[in-house]
Amino acid sequence: MLTKYTEYLIHQQWMNSALELAKVAGDAGEVPVGAVIIDSTGKLLAQGENRKERDKDPTAHAEILALKRAATNLQNWHLNECTLYVTLEPCPMCAGAIVQARLGLLVYGVDDTKTGAIRTVINIPDSAASNHHLQVIGGVLESACREQLQTWFANKRRSVN
Repeated sequence: MLTKYTEYLIHQQWMNSALELAKVAGDAGEVPVGAVIIDSTGKLLAQGENRKERDKDPTAHAEILALKRAATNLQNWHLNECTLYVTLEPCPMCAGAIVQARLGLLVYGVDDTKTGAIRTVINIPDSAASNHHLQVIGGVLESACREQLQTWFANKRRSVN
């Protein structure tokens, strides 16, 4: 049995991995969001970063790509023994996919005050439309996640002007 402190250190470790992926996305001109999925043993199962611009695909969000890869790697779309780490609170599309995948635990970095669909703007997992109870931990490395996004958007605005 892990202590709360050990659990939090593990969450920080995996969120740091998601932040590294988000940097890759940001450096490629994408909104910097990264996602990592681990299995029940704590082993890396899948990862993804935003690729909407590069792939010309509106569904190429970090979470969707990671969920697809995890299901492929497990040969099972039921991800109830898995944990997803993502730097930004998922949008409605991603929240729906997370619920459909029966994800065991979602850990995210910073709230999305515009499109957050886990706790901030709407709450898809706890809505009557959800057929799965999702455990959620928000705010892991929140400051680092927020700073990465704010810096990227500030730089983008500067380059446009």
